[in-house]
Amino acid sequence: MTAFSRVTLTGMALPSEALVRAFAPTGRLRASINVGNPVLAHRDAGTGEAGGVSVDLAGALGRELGLPVELIVFGKAAESVEAVRGEQADVGFFAIDPARGQGLRFTAPYVLIEGSYLVPQGSAVRDNAGVDHPGTRVAVGQGSAYDLFLSRELRAAQVDRVAGAPAVLQALKSGQADVAAGIRQVLDGWAGADPSLRVLSGRFMVIQQAMGLPAGRGDAAAEALAGFVERMKASGFVAEALARHGVQGASVAPG
Repeated sequence: MTAFSRVTLTGMALPSEALVRAFAPTGRLRASINVGNPVLAHRDAGTGEAGGVSVDLAGALGRELGLPVELIVFGKAAESVEAVRGEQADVGFFAIDPARGQGLRFTAPYVLIEGSYLVPQGSAVRDNAGVDHPGTRVAVGQGSAYDLFLSRELRAAQVDRVAGAPAVLQALKSGQADVAAGIRQVLDGWAGADPSLRVLSGRFMVIQQAMGLPAGRGDAAAEALAGFVERMKASGFVAEALARHGVQGASVAPG
């Protein structure tokens, strides 16, 4: 049985029953959403409901599969990853990283985001190369893409892991850290609101945001999810979602 074996009168392929079961054995598509990454997801200030690019993609996948979507919302990337790895959720939205490969299958990226550094205005650090020196403390959200990347790449500086983006900013402003690492758009917002801070020019990494599912769901589901992401990019859905949610600085990943 092929992944898309049934066909409507209009000629549009529909997912097979086996594929739907592989994606969502509970009968609903449980999507793990990380509101700790404001580029892709957020909570509405009035209703508290989750929204954003990843929520839009989860809805679109649910419609393709003919399934209701249940959003499982987390404040940290590591929690969102573990929910999918532990099959508490069926799909998720993560930065691709080798450290997250066990137990997950990733698609190609759908969005690219820059990771940058934030420092106090009076810091002697003037560029990215100046960060990796003995005695420099770099605050990162524990389990974030920046934590995983910088833990491998920094040779002399110390990586200090804290509980999420607000704690990263607090660590920098309190003097517990010398540098904050994070999403460039978030850091730009912090620096714009506080003239005592500045963002270093350039980036230390490009974060590849992808979709993922538990590895045990099989090849057909993994291939179908990969195809879904490519269709969403090619159709303009991802670009339109970025524009609709006012996301600046992120770009649609090439096909």
